[in-house]
Amino acid sequence: MIIVNKGTTVNRIACLLLAGTTLAPASAFAVEAVPADAAFDAETAGTVIVVTGSADGYRPVDANAVKTPTPLVDVPQTITVLTREQLDDQAVTQLGDALRYVPGVVLGQGEGHRDQITLRGQNTTADFYLDGLRDDTQYYRSLYNIERVEVLKGANALLFGRGGGGGVINRVSKTPDLDRTKGEASANVDSFGAFALAADWNQPLAESVGGRLNATYEEFDNHRQDFEGRFIGVNPTLAFEPGEATRVELSYNYDDDRRTTDRGVPSVAATKKPLTGHDDTFFGRNDVNIATVKAHIAQARIDHDLADGLSFNVLGQYSHTDKYYGNVFAGSSVNDAGQLTLSGYSSANVRESWVGQTNLVWEGHTGPIGHTVLAGLEISSQDTTSLRSDPDFGTASTTVTLAKRMTIPAVTFKAPSRSSLSRVDTWSAYFQDQVELASFLQVVAGIRFDEFRINSTDRINATSAQRTDRKWSPRFGVVLKPRKEMSFYASFTRSFLPQSGDQFGSLDATQATLAPERFENLEAGVKWDINPGLAFTAAAYRLDRENSRFNNPVTGLPELSGKTRAKGIELQLAGRVLPDWQVSLGYTLQDGEVRSRTTAALPGTKLAQLPRHQFAAWTRYDVTRQLGLGLGVTHQLKSFATISNAVTLPAFTRVDAAVFYDLSERFSIQLNVENLTDTDYFPSAHTDNNISTGEPINARLSVRVKF
Repeated sequence: MIIVNKGTTVNRIACLLLAGTTLAPASAFAVEAVPADAAFDAETAGTVIVVTGSADGYRPVDANAVKTPTPLVDVPQTITVLTREQLDDQAVTQLGDALRYVPGVVLGQGEGHRDQITLRGQNTTADFYLDGLRDDTQYYRSLYNIERVEVLKGANALLFGRGGGGGVINRVSKTPDLDRTKGEASANVDSFGAFALAADWNQPLAESVGGRLNATYEEFDNHRQDFEGRFIGVNPTLAFEPGEATRVELSYNYDDDRRTTDRGVPSVAATKKPLTGHDDTFFGRNDVNIATVKAHIAQARIDHDLADGLSFNVLGQYSHTDKYYGNVFAGSSVNDAGQLTLSGYSSANVRESWVGQTNLVWEGHTGPIGHTVLAGLEISSQDTTSLRSDPDFGTASTTVTLAKRMTIPAVTFKAPSRSSLSRVDTWSAYFQDQVELASFLQVVAGIRFDEFRINSTDRINATSAQRTDRKWSPRFGVVLKPRKEMSFYASFTRSFLPQSGDQFGSLDATQATLAPERFENLEAGVKWDINPGLAFTAAAYRLDRENSRFNNPVTGLPELSGKTRAKGIELQLAGRVLPDWQVSLGYTLQDGEVRSRTTAALPGTKLAQLPRHQFAAWTRYDVTRQLGLGLGVTHQLKSFATISNAVTLPAFTRVDAAVFYDLSERFSIQLNVENLTDTDYFPSAHTDNNISTGEPINARLSVRVKF
């Protein structure tokens, strides 16, 4: 039986909700202090903190995660937004597939049971958010109920707290429309037999009350032997507006995922490259390699306009996830005799999280100087119970001979070798002001304070450890605007990550003595809204990571001297080039290396899964009002599978295509062909011997009906 201690979280969140109302008088005083002759345009002043946003095709106009109603052209940070229209055109249903087209994002394998990415050279399984609130459990995220995906790059502690060193991924949920009834149903099937069914229904329920229901059922299949799975998702949402100035939203999201845990193929010792000719070979057992997740996420939010230019919101989220995965996988490379060893383990985790957040935004003037002020409070509590068990192959040998279909001996899992209970409590306060000193000059300055407390108990050894960190995370930026639709910017941001990995499932006595890792991001760039439907961004960055943990090569004791640096240039263009032609283009030139001697790597060692050149392009051209054509290209130069730099993932180019046809205003069909040239490639890895193989050419037929 797993016992989760809720502590006083409910009381803390109640206090936070109350604190949201106490922020209002102070900002109201700021409004009253504005001189009567100040230049203040109430009609254009924003009054809602959470930007719901809209988009013209692939063109992003704002970002929910910014927390203020600030146009993207005025945000001193690189942001990529994948709109709902682009997601539909690419026929993607999972977050990982969508991120393939984001410049600077490199997909990780995630051991075959979770989303994992590398952003600006920083590998993470935890920097994921839902509607601006942390969603860091390790699982695969579906997009059936998502309006858009936002990728904010660089250190983001001021807005999001710990982690986020390379960036964060924020999914924005679909919400009810209180004014009209509408619905959509879709179905798709691909060449391997995988299919997905989805429905989206919006219904006004009474005056100023509306509901929306999103649901999906998906079955997985691909080119890999014995791979299968299914996903069930249900998301009802209720919204009502008790007055013109207030909106309340309540939502519940249930995800039920079951799939084969597939960790790909090993490398070959002689070539130091992934094993070829075995793209479909499964190095596990279908009765053991199983991953299951049941996730419950409940959210509530209140948005209220206090006055012209003054608004606040209060958000609360409760989540409960129950996850298990077992796996057997290649534990070594293939030697000259064609042999390799097997390894494996099983893991069970239960996580319960509460988070409450309140934000207040004031848009106004003090004399001739304009302000967009953000003030916020956040508290959270997270309890995690983790079990891990080692494999028992009995009398069978764990050394096996390579074959097209592997003979894997039977395996069971022993009593838990690791059993831990951890609790993380945080509270944070943050303040930011985007000051408009002149029509051509803005300054952004802000700071966040976090108290991060982790307590962990090793239930096998009956030991415990704890640590408390208190960190300040500053942000500073300058925005020059020679024209309203153009900006040049430079920014500095800092973030931190306590020494327990990014999941905080356990904390040992050694980790408890170590200071958090630190991320510092310097960035300069230009943004240009070429026309109302087309936006261009170019940025150069340098990201330093310090206090990485490593073992002293002489004493063997852990020290904090690990340093890495990643730097690069990112270009992106999104929107309508012509009325019938839309594009989403991105290019990244990047490099990253270790800058201090450690037992894991010497100075000059390249960061893992960081290809020097990366290009992603998706375009759609509407030939007629009914017929459209799509083309996608993703390219990555070679990279190293891990920090060992021992195994190289070869460069690859993948080409996708699509045809869209509207039979009527309500009924449409589309055909997406992935990997049109049938390229043999290796898109991601977890270790030097867990390397994913790319799918061969694959067609997906979709139909969509609107009501």
